[in-house]
Amino acid sequence: MSAGQMTRALVIGGSGAIGSAIAAQLRDAQVQVVTLSRQSTPPLDLCDENSVQQAALALRDQAPFQLIIHAAGVLHTPDAMPEKKLGDLHMAQLQQTFMINTFGPALVLRYFHPLLDKQQGRMAFLSAKVGSTGDNRLGGWYSYRASKAALNMLVKTAAIEVQRNCPQQVLLALHPGTVQSALSAPFKGGHAARAPEIAAAELLSVIRSKTPADSGGFFSYDGQTLPW
Repeated sequence: MSAGQMTRALVIGGSGAIGSAIAAQLRDAQVQVVTLSRQSTPPLDLCDENSVQQAALALRDQAPFQLIIHAAGVLHTPDAMPEKKLGDLHMAQLQQTFMINTFGPALVLRYFHPLLDKQQGRMAFLSAKVGSTGDNRLGGWYSYRASKAALNMLVKTAAIEVQRNCPQQVLLALHPGTVQSALSAPFKGGHAARAPEIAAAELLSVIRSKTPADSGGFFSYDGQTLPW
């Protein structure tokens, strides 16, 4: 898909570092962009199914979108950091992490997929390499890893269903790498992370390069296929 084929795009999580950078670059390419977040109009709260449904209904008249990107997610909060050991696990953090990283995106798939262009639509979800079971060598970060692994399965499963009725659509799970943001700031290596503008350009390049044969895949920002 070239920039010329893309006229409308939707960025969910458009107030975050990566989401806002993606939206800016799409606008620079003369793409009409709608961004959604808890502060947008309409607002979108990933922890509230009615909010997700109503936000999708509010955008029906602006569809179809050639691109929908889900760039929202959580790794840590002021009250909880990623769990380093089994003794750190507790229900509240598990529920919150899965609510935002997995259950919310599942509802986005349900309610926003009908707004996707049936002939050339692409829908991408920001996942994480640490959500790869096959690549897990260090352990730790229990709820974040598990929530992203579950997100990958949702994208893969949805792609199988979508292929039956909309074989030209492409659904992707993407690893953005370590990016300068509030998410990466507290961690080792965060200071050396890539700028959001660089990550956005790389992710958009990957999205444009993939074909329906790649739908349901898990890819890194450099285009490489990641293990499940």
